Amino acid sequence: MISMVLSRQARTGWSSAMRLVLLIMLSFIPLVGIVDGVRAADSPSAGSVYVIPVQQTVQSGLASFLDRALKEAEEAKASLVVLDIDTPGGRLDTAEEIGKRIRGSSVPTVAFVSGKAASAGAYLALNAGDIVMTPGSTIGAAMIVDGLGNAVENPKLVSFWSAEMAAAAQINGREPAIAVGMVDPSRVVEMKEIGETKETGQIISLSADKALQVGYADKLAKTVEEVAAWKGLSDRPVIEIKPSIAERISTAVTSPGMATLLLIIGIAGIAIEFLVPGFGVPGIIGLISFGLYFFGQSIAGFAGMEALVVFLIGIGLLILEVFIPSFGILGILGIAALAFGITMGAYDTGSALQSLGIAFLVAAVIVIVFVYIFRKRGIWNRFILSDQLTTDKGFVPQQSREQWIGQEGLTTSLLRPSGMADIGGQRLDVITTGEYIEKGKPVRVVSADGTRIVVKEIN
Repeated sequence: MISMVLSRQARTGWSSAMRLVLLIMLSFIPLVGIVDGVRAADSPSAGSVYVIPVQQTVQSGLASFLDRALKEAEEAKASLVVLDIDTPGGRLDTAEEIGKRIRGSSVPTVAFVSGKAASAGAYLALNAGDIVMTPGSTIGAAMIVDGLGNAVENPKLVSFWSAEMAAAAQINGREPAIAVGMVDPSRVVEMKEIGETKETGQIISLSADKALQVGYADKLAKTVEEVAAWKGLSDRPVIEIKPSIAERISTAVTSPGMATLLLIIGIAGIAIEFLVPGFGVPGIIGLISFGLYFFGQSIAGFAGMEALVVFLIGIGLLILEVFIPSFGILGILGIAALAFGITMGAYDTGSALQSLGIAFLVAAVIVIVFVYIFRKRGIWNRFILSDQLTTDKGFVPQQSREQWIGQEGLTTSLLRPSGMADIGGQRLDVITTGEYIEKGKPVRVVSADGTRIVVKEIN
């Protein structure tokens, strides 16, 4: 009877798990069509001036958008690409990637600094063919800082980024020492054109007028149309490429903080739904979080279907671990597949592993708290026979036999060592401590242990 109950409950848990896997798979199917739709672009007429906004933090989502926009301009055989820059900076590795893409563009490029080109933004501007700034805009302040805004004093990293900035400046004949002064506060840089010297402990940030004087701007202009006229293209149509809704979502969800948050919600939601089934909401939220994570990485060009397949295999292995004894092998493989799928769909493997580790720890705390609060609804209750044989359910408990201790009677059968005896007018099953007692002999009850009544012959 117990085995039948366990089997039936296990099948119920297995059915729930399979429905969860199916729901996960179905939730990701629409992403394929959306991604393909985003990557399909119509090519406008040739010879146009393309304006690409760079007005967000420099990170993987921006890199994907700029690559798509530049490809569109190249395929349309545009006359000019204007990068409308107003950014506080961002990731250095992403800036390197974007800078390389700008340098490799088959269409002439102009960096139009409409606000500020700070940090990584300054690097992007230096990689363009020309730099045009609006009055009141700034360029520079490219010192390396951590996530909290504190200066990074790693000599190797500072030296590397200084060299990158200097190389970008030299591409178009700009003074490399000024670019280094934007990064390294320990350098002393003399700028004779404006009569200023950057002292130790300072970093260079140039206004539009000063940038023009020292050669870090080629023209001052207020609008894109003025830039086009300066390049002799005032008669060409101006086409502004804006990020699609999908690309905006990708930009938001691929930022390191948001990606970690999505992983936390995804892991916690799926685990809660699996361990404490019946709510539905945590599972749905978890699926949406994982969907957004892979959607953003896919739009950014990092995650393919193979990453999603590996991720789903990991989910399946973890579910199998619950129902198939494998001494932890399936669980380990499942966790490895999950981690591999997530890192496959990330821009940087090291950052992805760090985010995943943080997500697992935080999600574990959330799951433990949630499971404790709703412990009576946990999946483990399906595998435990909780029925109790109590009096209120019609079951009669075993009566105590201690009342027979000390009473005497006669054996009604041979005790060897168990048999029957008449004690106090009742026939009882009795047992001796090992000796044989003939039928009809007087005996006395010396102990009652559970269901046993132990007797001894009276001499």
